[in-house]
Amino acid sequence: MSETYQFDLAVIGAGPGGYVCALKAAQRGLKVLCVDRRETPGGTCLNVGCIPSKALLHSSERLHEASTEFEALGIEGVTPKLNLTRMMERKSRVVADTVKGIGYLFRKNAVTFRVGEAALTGPHALTVGGEVITAASIVIATGSAPVSLPDVAFDEKQIVSSTGALALDAVPGRLAVIGAGVIGLELGSVWKRLGSEVTVVEYGDHVAPGFDRGLGKQFQRSLEKLGLKFHLSSKVTGIEKRADSVSLTVQPVGKEETRTIEADVVLIAIGRRAYTDGLNLSAVGIETDRAGRIPVDQSFRTSCPGIYAIGDVIAGPMLAHKAEEEGLALAEQLAGRVGHVPYDAIPSVIYTQPEFAMVGKTEEQLKSEGVAYRTGSFPFMASARARAIGATEGGVKVLTDEKTDRVLGVHILGACAGELIAEATLAMTFRASAEDIALACHAHPTLSEALKEASLGAFDRPLHL
Repeated sequence: MSETYQFDLAVIGAGPGGYVCALKAAQRGLKVLCVDRRETPGGTCLNVGCIPSKALLHSSERLHEASTEFEALGIEGVTPKLNLTRMMERKSRVVADTVKGIGYLFRKNAVTFRVGEAALTGPHALTVGGEVITAASIVIATGSAPVSLPDVAFDEKQIVSSTGALALDAVPGRLAVIGAGVIGLELGSVWKRLGSEVTVVEYGDHVAPGFDRGLGKQFQRSLEKLGLKFHLSSKVTGIEKRADSVSLTVQPVGKEETRTIEADVVLIAIGRRAYTDGLNLSAVGIETDRAGRIPVDQSFRTSCPGIYAIGDVIAGPMLAHKAEEEGLALAEQLAGRVGHVPYDAIPSVIYTQPEFAMVGKTEEQLKSEGVAYRTGSFPFMASARARAIGATEGGVKVLTDEKTDRVLGVHILGACAGELIAEATLAMTFRASAEDIALACHAHPTLSEALKEASLGAFDRPLHL
């Protein structure tokens, strides 16, 4: 480190991208500072996003399972009931333990953690709470914030973002969800299992935008079976908040008529925006693009030498693990090593029940790009393990290059899809073919055999179908 600077690296933001970048850089011998406006590290993901939502998904799924499935399994005499206070307390403990773990890792690796609002004052300088701090390199990893509708503000009581939807103190009788993407469907399914009447309004003509359209239809049927109601190809043109309810005016796309949806709570889950508020980007000559993101090159360098950006504030999917990979790659580069992110093999998961996971291209993308491809599919209904555990919804679809058999995309709808997609991600990372997956020995009976069978189908034919 040059004696001119207090730190080799200053990371603004302690979310998955920022804290991972800070930890790896410290492990490589750099003197590192990590700054975050929250009292605890972990960013949105660990504090008010990914981790608490998965805790509530797990709890609500177990309640639903005990209420609706135990009798069929031969388990009688169980009458579960919801204790929302205890469920929320457990969620909070999970979050607290997780963020404490990040704090421990900071201390273990000698990362200096500071709480406060950071603002850039130069290519190698920033202020935190009025104190000027200098660093040879600065990384912006400030993440994203939820987007609302025009002229509609979150009060996190009646009109809520994901943050408010994870902290409701009572089960809303009627929950309206605007947006049928990851957040809307996950949290909508949580509150449906806990007793809400859930209605989802989506501007597009299908749920789970960006995921496989064929499996998406099965996915919607599964959610409708749970009890969610959908208004697709519809837009919200008005929201009127009253003392104890909210009224939504909904209009089908391309039509004149409107309908009214009454709700106790409205969850707006239409997307997120890059969060760069208060960074003072103009002081260092950094301009954002039309979407509010910070342009960077392949090495995450901004237009200002010495300042980098990763995660949700730059282009690409707003995923915690994408940010982590960028944090790792950048830390290695700053330490004089090689860092790389395989952007064509970043998985996405919707953690509902059944789960919906994907990696690589969809059929729609391959068709639009004019790529000749083959398809192999296998339903979980034909899986012995799926039948044994009562998880026969969905299936696996494998897409391969017609000439080379290289895997171009994998889509899984079903139990444990978020875990199963890891094998497909590894295969794509190492440019494997469908035959490579099919020839690998898979334990029997497992759900992973469905991926083997779908891979067989991509170049030959499934064995058990």
